[in-house]
Amino acid sequence: MTSDPETVRFRANRPAATIGAGATAPARSPASLQRLRDRFAIGDLVMLIAILVLTGYSFLSGAPGLLSYGLLLTGLAGLVLLMRILIEDRREMRLSVKAAERNREEIESLADRMWELRESEERFRGLIDALGDLVVHRDRDGRIVDTNRVFAEMFDRHPRDLAGRTLEELGVEVGVVPDAAFADGEHLTSADVSIQTASGVRWFSWIELSVRDEATGTVSHRTIARDITGRKRAEAALIAARERAEFASQAKSRFLATVSHEIRTPMNGIMGMAKLLADTELTPEQRTYVGAVSTSANALLALIEDLLDFSKIEAGRFELEPQSISPRELVENVVELMAARAFSKNIGLGCHIDPDVPAMIEADPGRLRQIMLNLVGNAVKFTEEGGVLVTVTASRDDESPALRFGIVDSGPGLTPGEIGRIFREFEQADGTSTRKHGGAGLGLAISKRIADAMKGRIVVESEIGKGSQFTFELPLPEQTPVSTERRAALRGNSILIVSENVVEAEAMAMTLRGNGGVVRVSRSLGDAELLVSEGRTEFAAILIDAALETVDGSALSRLRKHAHGEFQAVILIAPTDRGKLFQYRSAGYSTFLARPVRGATMLRILTKGFVEPPAHGSVHSLRTRRPSGHLARDKAMSVLIAEDNEINALMTRAVLEKRGYRVTHVADGKSAVDAVIASRNGATIDVVLMDLHMPIMDGLDAIALIRKHEEEKGLPAIPIMVLSADSQESTRHTVLAHGATGFVTKPLDPHALVEAVQHQAAA
Repeated sequence: MTSDPETVRFRANRPAATIGAGATAPARSPASLQRLRDRFAIGDLVMLIAILVLTGYSFLSGAPGLLSYGLLLTGLAGLVLLMRILIEDRREMRLSVKAAERNREEIESLADRMWELRESEERFRGLIDALGDLVVHRDRDGRIVDTNRVFAEMFDRHPRDLAGRTLEELGVEVGVVPDAAFADGEHLTSADVSIQTASGVRWFSWIELSVRDEATGTVSHRTIARDITGRKRAEAALIAARERAEFASQAKSRFLATVSHEIRTPMNGIMGMAKLLADTELTPEQRTYVGAVSTSANALLALIEDLLDFSKIEAGRFELEPQSISPRELVENVVELMAARAFSKNIGLGCHIDPDVPAMIEADPGRLRQIMLNLVGNAVKFTEEGGVLVTVTASRDDESPALRFGIVDSGPGLTPGEIGRIFREFEQADGTSTRKHGGAGLGLAISKRIADAMKGRIVVESEIGKGSQFTFELPLPEQTPVSTERRAALRGNSILIVSENVVEAEAMAMTLRGNGGVVRVSRSLGDAELLVSEGRTEFAAILIDAALETVDGSALSRLRKHAHGEFQAVILIAPTDRGKLFQYRSAGYSTFLARPVRGATMLRILTKGFVEPPAHGSVHSLRTRRPSGHLARDKAMSVLIAEDNEINALMTRAVLEKRGYRVTHVADGKSAVDAVIASRNGATIDVVLMDLHMPIMDGLDAIALIRKHEEEKGLPAIPIMVLSADSQESTRHTVLAHGATGFVTKPLDPHALVEAVQHQAAA
């Protein structure tokens, strides 16, 4: 009989006492049984021999034959029976030996299996302990039945010492799941549990399976818990880091807002005084210096605005405020604002808005204007020759509704690497210390953030030496109406544009062609003479750049001389040519268009009033800025200025007094409240200009007391306009919610301040 190698191995490793385990009583060996049977056989043989001796004796003694034969038969039968018994005993002996062998093998196998199970259990416990997880087995009442070594060592105990104890006794706050929770057979729970150990508090992910045995109804709770102290510490560190970052972000935003306020306050005095000084009698040299002061102040103000916007975006406080706006008016205003900078570099700046562009859209006007100012401003900044063309077009019918604002320049162009870099914060195309153009590198980064917030995108196409094209695509709602009223306004009319500025001429030509006109462009007066003298086209109007004209109108005279018919003559003037308007009119020009030309104004003039200008369009006129009746009314107004900064108060007072206002100045909010209350009983105050940050009482508290006094006395609300260096939208909402009727951001523009005061007084 043989055994497999694994069995031999276990037999060799197990203790000897385990062999034969499971036998309940001592068993006789086959040899002892054989000796016992042999004794019985010898006894039987002795008896048979005795019977046979008696038989022989009976024959010899002459006993009756019947007795002798009976004894003989009995002996023979006993002998046969004995032989049979011996044979059966031998056979049973062999069977007993075989059964004993089988039993021995089964006992050996059972012992091997028990040893294997015990060793497997030890390996399993060792593996569980090596993993470091806690394993706890509890009964229905929550008392520990068994634990692993890791759990016991955490309390400096042996596993058997914890049997019968509850987790609460060990300081582990884990209850027992009620029976109702696992009526269906089992219930799984998980939680993060803290356990106080000798090395401090440790956290464990506690997963417990509560099971009810269907046959016996026995309930047990089996738990495995993994140490997550490291994760908890990392989470706590992450939360702390996030809180520190949020606090730092808030602190940065507060710092920038404070710095902005503190810079804007003296900036208000610098810019305001520079503008007041520019209105006085100055020598050309002095006027140059004043202009330099204003230019530098405006550049610093733009940098402050960019820093504030960047801080808002970084702090997550950037919100859009969409409203109904005219994209045409907004873009043309931006182009006009950039015109002075373009003309100072002797480059062109043209604007074309397609007739299909909707008259009104829903968008945040301030943010859309900011994107356009950054894109157009950059194009003008980096263009030294040629010009910048601004276009606005609508998407095609087979595309999603959108507006595309295109800015094409003839600047130096960008490499692919520079295109990817210019939209990063504080990055520029030329990042070297010898770069020609300055700037903080925030304009395009902020514009991209705003475009993303509007669900739009900014795309750049550029080639070195051939300029760049920036396209801002703004998605529109599906039902945005498209205007097509003017597409045929100039049908049948031919117009000639005479200008050396290719960009502006092309922009005007695009607008005229889009409205049905036939347009020819000449870059010189000689080419224009040839077109007019050929007679192939009879021009209804000729637009002549003032740069090609003299004050006596010689260019117009030459064209009229060669023309075959009458035409409308329009002079295209730069802002510096306004002083020559009288001479141009005397030379035969019917009207003028100021560069950069607004499309609606050009259409109105060329169609002689058949096309109405837009509601907010501007028409250039030689009239003075304000009628005399307004000035007389202004002189009767009384304005109270509450401002603690003497320079700002002086500047504001000077601006208003030059326009004829009566001005009273106080230096704090309490004095402003007293002055307003006193004015109700005497001299009337028409408008109050209130600073926000003042000693004794700030602007918000002063406004609240004034409104409370008016409410108690049943008096009408006096207009209160807040003057603040804090340009944040939240500040505007706050002051309006406290009862202010207007809000103006410092630095103050004198003309804007006067118009705001007039508006408040009229309201």
